[in-house]
Amino acid sequence: MTRLNTNQWLALVLALLAVAYLGMAWQIPTFPLPRPVDSDLFPKVLGFSLLILSVFLFFEKPTPIAGADEIDEEAQNGPLLLTPWARVIVTSLAIAAYAFLLVPLGFVLASTLLCVGLTAYYGYRRHGVNLATSLGVVLALYLVMTRVMDVYLPTGVLPF
Repeated sequence: MTRLNTNQWLALVLALLAVAYLGMAWQIPTFPLPRPVDSDLFPKVLGFSLLILSVFLFFEKPTPIAGADEIDEEAQNGPLLLTPWARVIVTSLAIAAYAFLLVPLGFVLASTLLCVGLTAYYGYRRHGVNLATSLGVVLALYLVMTRVMDVYLPTGVLPF
C-alpha cells in the first residue's frame, strides 16, 4: 500500500471542505421571482471549483523544491516585520482591518487598499502597476457583483 503524500492529504481535506460547503450552498433559499442569476449560483460555482481543484491536486505529481527542507536563516534573522511569522500576523491584521473598513470606506477603496498594501508589504516595488492592477481587478469584481449578480456591496465614500 502506498502512502499519501502531503498534496494528497491536503487535497482530501480540501475536498471534504468543498463537499461541506456545497451542502450548505444547497441550503440557500432561492428568490420567489425568477432571476437569471440567483443567490445560490456563486457559492455553488465556488464549491464545485474547489472540489475540481482538489481532485487535480490529489493527482498532481509532487516535485522536490530546492531547499524546501532547509531553514532560511536570512529570513529568520532579518528585520522583525519580514520574518515568516510576522508576515502571517501582519496579513491577518490587514484582513481584520479590511473587515472593519469595508463598510465605512466601501468595497472598492477597502479592497484596493488591501491589495496594494499587502503586495507592497510582500516586496513588489512597481507601485503604479500594482495600483492599476489592483484597481482594475477590484472594479471588475465590483461591477460584476453589483450590475450582473445584483449583489449589494457597500459603496462607502465613493458615489457609486
